[in-house]
Amino acid sequence: MKSWLILAVVLAVSAPAFSCSEDGSTGFAPQDGTPIPVGHKSAKGLNEEQFNRVIDRGIAIYDADVTRMGGKLEVERRWSDATANAFAKRSGRTWQVVMFGGLARHETITEDGFALVLCHEIGHHLGGAPKVSSFLGLNRWASNEGQADYFATLKCLRRMFLNDNNAAIVARMNVPAAVRTGCAKEHGRAEEAALCVRTSMAGHSTASWLSRGGTIAFDTPDAGVVRRTNHAHPAAQCRLDTYWQGALCDKAFTEEVSQSDEVQGTCHASTGHDIGLRPNCWFKAAAL
Repeated sequence: MKSWLILAVVLAVSAPAFSCSEDGSTGFAPQDGTPIPVGHKSAKGLNEEQFNRVIDRGIAIYDADVTRMGGKLEVERRWSDATANAFAKRSGRTWQVVMFGGLARHETITEDGFALVLCHEIGHHLGGAPKVSSFLGLNRWASNEGQADYFATLKCLRRMFLNDNNAAIVARMNVPAAVRTGCAKEHGRAEEAALCVRTSMAGHSTASWLSRGGTIAFDTPDAGVVRRTNHAHPAAQCRLDTYWQGALCDKAFTEEVSQSDEVQGTCHASTGHDIGLRPNCWFKAAAL
């Protein structure tokens, strides 16, 4: 029995680690969507130039951060692959993200929505606690699904969109009143509020795809309350709630999250926050 346990630990530590399956079937989404080949009549999302532009932008921002943490960021661009998903993995010092063209070509995926997916996958590497646990109860390298979602709008998209004319960009969007009101209330400066709106709407793009035609809305939050943190994929409405709360949180994107402490760099009930919190539909605070 002892030998079996030692072997299991060695395998868990030494084997290449995935936050989801390599073929993308349990990547950004728990189940990949309908494949969308290049040139297919259903390909109504991004073109290849937009696909590469988003990835280039993410690499320019996070390559140095990954290097500082001891890794080497590698983003694999599978534009010609029809798979509608994305995933992250590690092998040694290589911290990899794989982005599929099939997802980028989906009609609900905007350029900002695709950027959120990239941020989510980078978030598995850098997003902080809570982390996915192994079958032995050990923390693995990957931030869990909900935390990767939260990191995407709390930190990553803010950095990606920071120097854009966000006020002009969101002026062209059909933004729900709840989003405009909420962002204006939590972010006093007009440009900060516009950045909040833009990141929230990026979340709506991806959550619309995740809902598979179901109904999601900013003003109908998931009422579920978990008894312990759910490390798997939350439901689409719960994920939209997470994106919006990340956008509403007043913590600066320059305040880094911790890889072991779920409070640092986030909005948390233990620090007096009641807005911008990770939703109870997947997150159970451990530090109250």
